[in-house]
Amino acid sequence: MSKIGIACDHAGYEMKEFLVGYLDAMGYEVLDFGTHSPESVDYADFGHALAAAVESGELERGIGLCGSGEGMAMTLNKHRGIRAGLCWNTEVATLIRQHNDANVLVLPARFVSNDEAVAMLDAFLRTPFEGGRHLRRIEKIVCQ
Repeated sequence: MSKIGIACDHAGYEMKEFLVGYLDAMGYEVLDFGTHSPESVDYADFGHALAAAVESGELERGIGLCGSGEGMAMTLNKHRGIRAGLCWNTEVATLIRQHNDANVLVLPARFVSNDEAVAMLDAFLRTPFEGGRHLRRIEKIVCQ
């Protein structure tokens, strides 16, 4: 995968800018859905845009950031095709891929460092979905 989306609110802006630079250096094409400054904004406006791009197939994966990560995760997970996982460490970032086939990594920008964010992002990007019994569980997530 060489294309990834990213979205944040004002609390995640600085970390988003850092991660965009990191991803660019790693050879990814980054679609930045904003925000584009540290001015106060509503996380949902940017989360919905990222979710729509992943749902449509324009992107395979994305990254969402806000202060606690909770608001962004809640917004993203309102979309039928999104499996966004809020992560606080690399173990969780690995498990959301292995067991949940997460397609969006959500980071709590006020509570993790840039180095921790990079470690979680790397785990998220390199970990494959295990399938098997986990596929059956994922199929039960979406309400009919």
